[in-house]
Amino acid sequence: MQISGSSAIVVGGTGGLGEATARRLHAAGAKVVIADVNDDKGKALEAELGVRYVHTDATSEADVQAAVAAAQELGPLRASVDTHGGPPFGGRLIGKDGSPLALDGFRMTLEYYLTSVFNVMRLAAAAMAKQEPVDEDGSRGVIVNTASIAAFEGQVGQLPYSAAKGGVAGMTLVAARDLSPLGIRVVTIAPGTVLTPAYGKAGDQLEAYWGPQVPHPRRMGRSDEYAQLAQHIVENDYLNGEIIRLDGAIRFPPK
Repeated sequence: MQISGSSAIVVGGTGGLGEATARRLHAAGAKVVIADVNDDKGKALEAELGVRYVHTDATSEADVQAAVAAAQELGPLRASVDTHGGPPFGGRLIGKDGSPLALDGFRMTLEYYLTSVFNVMRLAAAAMAKQEPVDEDGSRGVIVNTASIAAFEGQVGQLPYSAAKGGVAGMTLVAARDLSPLGIRVVTIAPGTVLTPAYGKAGDQLEAYWGPQVPHPRRMGRSDEYAQLAQHIVENDYLNGEIIRLDGAIRFPPK
């Protein structure tokens, strides 16, 4: 899939993974729409790069539709990369006081980390399906979602998050099969421990803790490594229906 001349939407584009991806796709010639809720950062990136920022709550159908429409105004929508996050919630299934984990918190986690991914994917795919194919294979676009290695070996206290990310992983092949007649690919990246600017000074402590646990290289991942993979997925037409771990071969221990 050729990036240059097409439009791309990066949901969560003001965060570490999203910003790096937006910058990389922009540098490759895409007309990028950053869809997020951090207006200050989004407008700063808009001014710096000349991309488009659209305030977007990924849980909102209207918001995501507006972001998709903005991308279509810039050019044919060929790529959607979803890196958005949500509020933290976790804990043991049964706490030390004997109380069960809150149902509302579990539902909220699924809403932000799973349902909203489905929301972005379905609306982006609907827009891509209306585009003309770009090659003899009938290719129209590609959707890149973000899971986590917690989808496969979630740690104690991560049950809601692990369930949500496991759902993202589980949607991948089915979505790829659903969208194959339309020439739309679906691939999921499952990052391990990635050090993003959001951690601030705490990043040094995280690096000291997680870095030595990564087999090779012995450090946390970098946002641009995610962005590099996302760009390759967009450009490599034979990557489809796959979940790609980006983790330096780390496997989460129980705790």
